[in-house]
Amino acid sequence: MKVLGLGSPLVDILVHIKDDFLNNIEGDKGGMEYVDVSVIEGTLTVLSSDPEFAPGGSAANTILALAKLGIPTGFLGKIGNDSRGRFYTDNYSASGGDIRQFKISDTVNTGRCLSLVTPDSERTMRTFLGAAASILPEDILTEDFVGYTHFHVEGYMVHNHDVIEKAMRMAKEAGLTVCLDLASFEVVRDNREFLEHLLSSYVDIVFTNEDEASQYVASESPEDIFEQLDGMCDIIVLKLGKKGAVIKAGDVKVRIDAKIVSAIDTTGAGDLWQAGFLYGLLSSKELSGKLLEKAGGFGAVLGAEVVQVMGASLSDKRWKELKTILK
Repeated sequence: MKVLGLGSPLVDILVHIKDDFLNNIEGDKGGMEYVDVSVIEGTLTVLSSDPEFAPGGSAANTILALAKLGIPTGFLGKIGNDSRGRFYTDNYSASGGDIRQFKISDTVNTGRCLSLVTPDSERTMRTFLGAAASILPEDILTEDFVGYTHFHVEGYMVHNHDVIEKAMRMAKEAGLTVCLDLASFEVVRDNREFLEHLLSSYVDIVFTNEDEASQYVASESPEDIFEQLDGMCDIIVLKLGKKGAVIKAGDVKVRIDAKIVSAIDTTGAGDLWQAGFLYGLLSSKELSGKLLEKAGGFGAVLGAEVVQVMGASLSDKRWKELKTILK
């Protein structure tokens, strides 16, 4: 088994703020909006605490976690030929990831994401895609998919219809299982029709939370959500935060309890939940309710683990302990 990710490789800038600071910026709390790099730099100048830096990006968080767990991985995304880009690939390579699918821009700097974390551990993100947004359909090559079995795509890539559709089509033609994370309610709200096309044409496993699913289905009822998504994807994963998750595959439906911990930052919680799920799913070729429960339980473990630290990065020591726990 070998998993290839597709997404926007970004350097995360993580900082704690008070709730009233959000009154100074546009957009909803807990959401993600694309901004010019000047907005990020301007915001940083008025922050009272020092930021932390880490390699990030939704699909990249999932793929990096899988690499830390010993799963062979690669990543398809574009970075700049700059110090942030080298910081990114050095970290990923040191974790055992294959960096050969990274594309390099000589003209645009590596993207970054400012993650503003409030006392309730919610994060509000402002993202400058930079080089990640400059990836083109011609950058996606047939050889990028050779040797891989699974293809995990972040929903944030739907801003580039041509790239995400070509990549998914090539992955399916190469025999890969395609996974899609719906990413955010803004993504679903702004791309509802195109997402329906992707789900019905290419996607085998879809990950969604309550906010994203209710944007897609126009209902908060899990039954309505499954009814609309059923038949489009082989596996539907509905994440419900502190209420756990519900996973459906054909006629099999299982509920997964959340692990309740003291959270300080929800950055990467969904991404690592997905890593745990995929790690469990890859342990067997026979799909069953028992396997789904195991995979969902692994997701709950990793999701609970990452909210106890700033950002989506855990220490190497903790990853070794987690590998033992999951085994």
